[in-house]
Amino acid sequence: MTALEVADWRRQVFALYAEVRASSDLFAAHDLWRRGRDRLFAKHPSSPLLADDLAVFAGLPVTPYDPQWRFEVKVEPATEARRVEIATGTDGVVPFELVGIVDVPGVGELDVWRLASYGGGIFLPVKDALARKPGGSYGGGRYLLDTVKGADLGGSTDTLVLDFNFAYNPSCAYDPAWACPLAQPGNTVSVEIPVGERYSGLTGH
Repeated sequence: MTALEVADWRRQVFALYAEVRASSDLFAAHDLWRRGRDRLFAKHPSSPLLADDLAVFAGLPVTPYDPQWRFEVKVEPATEARRVEIATGTDGVVPFELVGIVDVPGVGELDVWRLASYGGGIFLPVKDALARKPGGSYGGGRYLLDTVKGADLGGSTDTLVLDFNFAYNPSCAYDPAWACPLAQPGNTVSVEIPVGERYSGLTGH
């Protein structure tokens, strides 16, 4: 893939999430998101799907929308400085700094990270108790927010909208050649999160 193809992918992701945030119908917004991602995966030259998977692709395995898994939570400032550096497939070593913690009802506490390099951005992955289980979620965790790349569900100056129905797999879930930032211990929870994108068993896994 070329730099301009990647830029166009991100442009379309930004536009898709802008439509999601603008919608007052959560069910319609989720369906829009699902269909938009299916279209990108099926048609875009920057699709992370391997050739064998693309040939039989019929849509990402996303569960029906459940409004009980949508929250707007306050970000409590981090009480300790914490920094991790993660090697990625396309962006080299990416530094992240802990900026705060959110306490999600029925889920638990999750660390909120800031991309500590050019562009900034909030990054919030989650790994739940369904990880690595047959038909469950991706073993390395899913992304809820990655705002520098467009995955932004909204919020305010001290809150974040966390809608687990929009949890999605990182690119490395489809192609092992990718290296992605995965959920750290502070983003791993003991409960099952039954909504969002699931583990499909594509050949890239």
